Formats: sequence, structure tokens, C-alpha cells
Amino acid sequence: MATHQEITDSLKAFAEGYNSNKRLQTMNRDWNRVIQVLTTDIESAHTLELKDGELRFWEGAADKPDLTVLADSETLADMFYGDITPTEPYMNGTLKIMGSEDDIVRLDFISLLIWGE
Repeated sequence: MATHQEITDSLKAFAEGYNSNKRLQTMNRDWNRVIQVLTTDIESAHTLELKDGELRFWEGAADKPDLTVLADSETLADMFYGDITPTEPYMNGTLKIMGSEDDIVRLDFISLLIWGE
């Protein structure tokens, strides 16, 4: 089980990886989304906001998310640190992403470009 702080740190690493990738920023400059990240095993909520190609995050739930990412704390921390890809937890049901199919595919593509396979 990961702690709230470990999830915060993993999201910071994810945001830094995203924001240092100029290609991703250019590709997503018109994809403005609010992504809520919630855990199933501890009390922890974070929000990612992608706006005009920049990604920022903060602690706390989003008011009106476009996407919601839901998993246990360990899966979320491992995923946002890049230790695992979202594919396997998504396929086995331990990771749930609620939102449009286009947004889900784009989010998966972003993580692939940041961390690789």
C-alpha cells in the first residue's frame, strides 16, 4: 500500500516528465482536460489539469472532472512513477478510467511517451 505522499510524489514526477517533453506539450496544446485521481484503499484524491499544453496537479478532488482514474494506491503510485504501464491493471480491472474512449486513449498515449513501455 502506498501513502498519500507517495502518490503525490509520483504525480509530481509524472507532471515533470510531461512538462519537460516539448513534443507532448505541442501535441496536447488543444486538449484541455481535468483528470481526477482517486484511490480505492486509502483516503487520497488528486487532480491533474492539462491546459494549453501545460500539466499541473494539486491535492484534492476535482469539481467537474473530464476523466476519473481509480485504483488502489500502490497501482497508482507505480503507474505515475512509470514502474508499470496502465495496460495490465486496466485489462485486469484493478485500474478503472471513466471518461470518453478518446480521452482514455490519449491519456494512455501520454504515459507511453513519458515513460516508454
